[in-house]
Amino acid sequence: MAIKYGFPFLFQDVDEYIDPVIDNVLEKNVKGTEGRQVIVLGDKEVDYDPNFKLYLNTKLANPKYSPSVFGKAMVINYTVTVKGLEEQLLSVIVGFERKELEEQRERLILETSDNKKLLKELEDSLLRELATSSGNMLDNTELLVTLEETKSKASEVFEKLKLAEKTSADIDKLRDGYRPAAKCGAILFFVLAEMAVVNSMYQYSLASYLDVFDLSLRKSLPDGILPKRLKNIMDTLKHNIYNYGCMGLFERHKLLFSFNMTVKIEQAEGRAPQDELDFFLKGNLSLEKSKHKKPCEWLPDQGWEDIVRLAELFPEQFGSLPDDVEKHLSQWETWYDLEGPEQSPFPMKYRENLTPFQRLLLLRCFRLDRVYRAVTDYVTVTMGEKYVQPPVISFDAIYEQSTPNSPIVFILSPGSDPASDLMKLAERSGFGGNRLKFLAMGQGQEKVALQLLETAMSRGQWLMLQNCHLLVRWLKQLEKSLERITKPHPDYRLWLTTDPIKDFPIGILQKALKVVTEPPNGLKLNMRATYFKISHETLMSCSHPAFRSLVYVLAFFHAVVQERRKYGKIGWNVPYDFNESDFQVCMKVLDTYLTKAHNQGDTEIPWGSLKYLIGEVMYGGRAIDSFDRRILTVYMDEYLGDFIFDVFQPFHLFHNKDVDYKIPPKGLKETYVEEIESLPLANTPEVFGLHPNAEIGYYTQAARDMWTHLIELQPQTGESGGGVSRDEYVSQVAQDIHNKLPKVFDLDVIRKKLGLDASPTAVVLLQELERFNKLVVRMGRSLAELQRALAGEVGMSSELDEVARALFNGHIPAIWRKLAPDTLKSLGNWMLHFNRRYSQYSSWVDEGEPNVMWLSGLHIPESYLTALVQATCRKNGWPLDRSTLYTQVTEFRSEEEVNEKPGQGCFVSGLYLEGADWDMEEGCLVRSKAKVLVVQLPILKVIPIEAHRLSLRNMLRTPVYTTSMRRNAMGVGLVFEADLFTTKHISHWVLQGVWLLLLLLLLLGPLGPLCQVFGLDQDPVVLTACLFCNPTSAT
Repeated sequence: MAIKYGFPFLFQDVDEYIDPVIDNVLEKNVKGTEGRQVIVLGDKEVDYDPNFKLYLNTKLANPKYSPSVFGKAMVINYTVTVKGLEEQLLSVIVGFERKELEEQRERLILETSDNKKLLKELEDSLLRELATSSGNMLDNTELLVTLEETKSKASEVFEKLKLAEKTSADIDKLRDGYRPAAKCGAILFFVLAEMAVVNSMYQYSLASYLDVFDLSLRKSLPDGILPKRLKNIMDTLKHNIYNYGCMGLFERHKLLFSFNMTVKIEQAEGRAPQDELDFFLKGNLSLEKSKHKKPCEWLPDQGWEDIVRLAELFPEQFGSLPDDVEKHLSQWETWYDLEGPEQSPFPMKYRENLTPFQRLLLLRCFRLDRVYRAVTDYVTVTMGEKYVQPPVISFDAIYEQSTPNSPIVFILSPGSDPASDLMKLAERSGFGGNRLKFLAMGQGQEKVALQLLETAMSRGQWLMLQNCHLLVRWLKQLEKSLERITKPHPDYRLWLTTDPIKDFPIGILQKALKVVTEPPNGLKLNMRATYFKISHETLMSCSHPAFRSLVYVLAFFHAVVQERRKYGKIGWNVPYDFNESDFQVCMKVLDTYLTKAHNQGDTEIPWGSLKYLIGEVMYGGRAIDSFDRRILTVYMDEYLGDFIFDVFQPFHLFHNKDVDYKIPPKGLKETYVEEIESLPLANTPEVFGLHPNAEIGYYTQAARDMWTHLIELQPQTGESGGGVSRDEYVSQVAQDIHNKLPKVFDLDVIRKKLGLDASPTAVVLLQELERFNKLVVRMGRSLAELQRALAGEVGMSSELDEVARALFNGHIPAIWRKLAPDTLKSLGNWMLHFNRRYSQYSSWVDEGEPNVMWLSGLHIPESYLTALVQATCRKNGWPLDRSTLYTQVTEFRSEEEVNEKPGQGCFVSGLYLEGADWDMEEGCLVRSKAKVLVVQLPILKVIPIEAHRLSLRNMLRTPVYTTSMRRNAMGVGLVFEADLFTTKHISHWVLQGVWLLLLLLLLLGPLGPLCQVFGLDQDPVVLTACLFCNPTSAT
């Protein structure tokens, strides 16, 4: 219809996919046949009116359309800018504070517009009279009268415009007094809006932001003195936005939000310059080591590189830092070894001469594991303590903020379920019984949901649609239904629950009140929440004397498996969503089995059945990784057994000199609640069986994750420090890498050299070289194309743009990563690893199989080990399917000590041990040293053996993974299992999360003794084996 009759047509909320059906319309492929114009739309010809206009709009903040779309249509960025939003907010503030002033300004704008319009009409009238007059102008009295009238009116209008201009300047001067608050408001909106880059569920509309802005104006304390009033407005606004944002953010992103807010506000006031922020986020990205040699062993290599770069970038504050460290080593080492160096005075002049932000830069060079805590301190000092203490989620407060027109979206995290809390809120608010409707979404529930929505909207009911992420496509239909709502019942509320997913409709998220529900943080809060949901009747229902004690043990176990998740991969290989339903079912299992035993007069508790049903079926049923199931089995053995009721040797769930987690004596529910309330709020990793170092790893990982997200939030244009433009910087890095690329291996020559009877390991070599060649060719081609694109010789494709962005941020480009071994390294450290891989391949080709295989340098290391087993089976005539690998840790500390290959099997290097240390003298696992998370394992001997001959005693089967991400849900990442000798019980190391990895990203703690033990100072892998390697990699 619109095409045929020449009407404008608007497509709203389009995404990045534009249906090809309208391609002809976009390209204006109009055909003229027999005096009429037609256009093909789908399979039909439609009459075309030249007055037809097509508009498409999208809610996507940064849509990625193909170049063809840009060629077919005019693309206009209609996103609000900081300056534009500042003017809007200024009008809101002045309208609230000085209503008469804003009204006067609006009248003035209208009058000025009318006067300019009148002036234009007078000019047009005069020109028309002049154009239509005939004969002598001086004889035309009517024209002369018109000229005189026009002149007098024009003079009058000019006077009004001059007066308006002066009045406008006076009004603007008064309005500018309120500009600081408007500027602060504009910055805060963009801080909030930018969070969508971190997680696509964090969507906020300007309309919802303006509601919070208006609320802040009303709630802020009045004051007759303008500067004080502005301070009150800004303080209230900042805190309200912090609370509003935190309600819809996961716990791990709340400090990131606070820090980004702080930095943006500081930058607006001329503090925390961008070049300082860039160094804090990226460190030293140089691919070359500095010529200034590291003066000590305890300082990590990358830390020294960062110190040198810091001195070069900011000579005024840090120019003498390398020399200061070199000349006063003992002073710096003492500070470095402190438990909390960020809270202690810095050595020498740096304790006084640095701004709070510059202190972060210095700490970054020395102690990465303390950066996360230092950021907390920085926000506290700069903004206040309340900006690092997120508000507690209150369902009553959520209800008060909600409206019938905006749904409430619960963003779920593993282990959380808001349904029971909502039911309690409904009971308190008078919406219990039939006024609260639940529907679990799934296939075939679409029509039912829409019917319930219509009923709830008209009758004023509450409707909760659970697990909306299971029907992503249907959510578009729900979005349209919500947009059609005009006058809903005032009591109506829509509650949605969903996992965080990318495709959730932006329209729903922007208008919704978002609430992130997470299980309580800490053992005490977790157990408190568990017991809060157990009724007194349920706890007293079972007559068996052991029931209440075992429920307490079960609650402790439930809290432990949830809290262990916080420590990342050393906690669980795969994070699991253990939740309240697991606990409730297991409590029912306890009740059933103990009641049966009591009724039958059986004094024995069926421990075997309980351990199997709880550890293997309920909780173990979620664990898809065999090593995670091993942890659950150990917990069952540790927590369930007759020993927990031993009178002579009282059982402790955990105890040390500071705390004692014990089972309270049998009593009423209050007895157990009181015991929980007596527990400390914070707990050490040792409670879960982990080493205290796990907390260091947790903070280090948190700092790296925060840096990764902050880099994504930074502008990708402008200068890159040192006055070099972004394109120049990217070009320099690309040229540097291109110059260092090796030549590809000639596979035909190598095949001839190996001959027809190539061994299985030689076949592995050929496969490795083929993969390496593909990577080298891809790197060379993409770098050459990027150089041409930067020079303007060819177009910049989306692929090349991604390469440029990665090089600028110090990341490995995605197209290289696809052809390289799995890694989490930064670009600089990856290039060192890349060059060492080439050296090993070259040595293997020229000199034969190395005495010690650097396993980390192989693309698929498991293929080499499989070839090793195959070669041994051929030699000894063993069946391949009945052979396996056995490992021994040797006394060789470095590859140089090995002079020949073993008789059977091989020596491998490049393995790193986490969760334990290795005793070279005793040849066994020992407890990790404080602040040392990862140690390099001595040379490992891998021996193929027939499976039936293998008998292991006091040996821990230890998984070997490619990277610190361990394995994914599909099992990718596990290389093999090594055997490590231990004098302690295996369960100790299982709970410690002991494992080996090939590609080390970080090494924590005092590295001096460690580097001496393993000779890391001469090893080219040292840059990849230190704590302070470049943090821009998403570890």
